[in-house]
Amino acid sequence: MRIATVAYGGGERLAVVEGEHLVLLPAGLGDLVDVVQGGPDALARLRAAAEASREKLPLGAARLLPPIRRFGRDVLCTGWNYWEHFDESFGRREGQDVPKPDHPTFFTKRPDVVIGPHDPIAFDPALSTQWDYEAELAVVIGKTGRNIPVETAMDHVFGYCLANDVSLRNVQRAHGGQWLKGKSVDATMPIGPWVVTADALDYRDVTLQCVVNGVTLQDGSTRLMAFDLPTLIAEASRGMTLHAGELFLTGTPSGIGNARTPQIFLKAGDEVIVRGTGLGELRNRMTLTDLHGPAGGGSNHVPAEAVAP
Repeated sequence: MRIATVAYGGGERLAVVEGEHLVLLPAGLGDLVDVVQGGPDALARLRAAAEASREKLPLGAARLLPPIRRFGRDVLCTGWNYWEHFDESFGRREGQDVPKPDHPTFFTKRPDVVIGPHDPIAFDPALSTQWDYEAELAVVIGKTGRNIPVETAMDHVFGYCLANDVSLRNVQRAHGGQWLKGKSVDATMPIGPWVVTADALDYRDVTLQCVVNGVTLQDGSTRLMAFDLPTLIAEASRGMTLHAGELFLTGTPSGIGNARTPQIFLKAGDEVIVRGTGLGELRNRMTLTDLHGPAGGGSNHVPAEAVAP
């Protein structure tokens, strides 16, 4: 099942994607985090509501919002989880190269990075001229747990979506090797276009692509992950609770702009598409935005004029 969050009727609604249509669900179901945290019973109610709904729209008739809109903590991410990506950047890390890690590498991103699957990606050259793309498979944690065994880790997965972990490379290097700043710029990480439930996708056989201005720059399979998803969940949860409804990025394959010769960095006007087998696509445009001025509200705010009738 594919579950989307849409702007409709002056508010937000959950919808199930069926072919080229959206099946709108009652507002009383809450948001997707409510459904995830409600467990199997809440998901069963959602399925029943979709079967009973008579409200259907063409897929393009409502604005798709980020499927996950509510964050209690930072977005959890995995770095260097494809060895080809780790190797391609050797010598390009500005003195911050490290030996190949024996364990997964984790970092976080601030929630205000999150935007919808077709929203503009904020771009401000005053912050950096080294804006890079990263196509990723993202996981929605479905069950709260700590010290989760590898053998039962997949029981904690609700579903999957796509993410583009846009990164400011020089900012990423400028803070002692800590990545949070270079990967936490407001309104720069599209996710979606919807969440595919775990029973409807084999995460081990997803081809991830990133296409910039019509040119395919990343094209890799999740089969090439350095650490598989059960290992990531088990390692991340060691002594640290993973909560139902949280978003967990799993790393990007090779082909990033920073590692190319010559390097390719994103600029205003670029169209960036991220695709994944069985997951749909993100289609966003780099858009000049004042990010070095005063704050103008969180990226999860939906302007009233942007909400579809």
